[in-house]
Amino acid sequence: MSEVRIRPISRAGLVWRVALTLVVAGLLLNGSLRMSDDVWPFGPMSQYAFSPPANDTVVITRVEGLLADGRRIDLPLRDGSVGIGRAEVEARIPAIEADPSLLQSITDGWTSRHRDEPALQRVWLVQDETQLVQGRRGATELHELATWTVPR
Repeated sequence: MSEVRIRPISRAGLVWRVALTLVVAGLLLNGSLRMSDDVWPFGPMSQYAFSPPANDTVVITRVEGLLADGRRIDLPLRDGSVGIGRAEVEARIPAIEADPSLLQSITDGWTSRHRDEPALQRVWLVQDETQLVQGRRGATELHELATWTVPR
């Protein structure tokens, strides 16, 4: 049986590994204490830190669209579907409510990624509010926050 030779780590190798570990730990600590989820992966990632209380409201933000063929569909808020993630939209809800034409970027993203679908005629920024009752799903209400008619 051959002997396995273990080579010790060099001082330079140890120094750069420790330095890299300290830098990453510092970025994570800074992000967790001072930043928002926008600086992910160095932000606080607070959305993973807790579960809602047993009798709380769960809010999900979505965008729906009316196609030229009359179908009202969900426009999934992710890069592959509309080019924009849900967190980006949620961060801009007040601005979108004040100026619904900001929904045009979602329309443009959908159109460029779904050329075989009928054109979008209208989009809605909506929120589903689901009541939790003793930790179980209760009633859900749909709230329309903004409506934008796509210019022709």
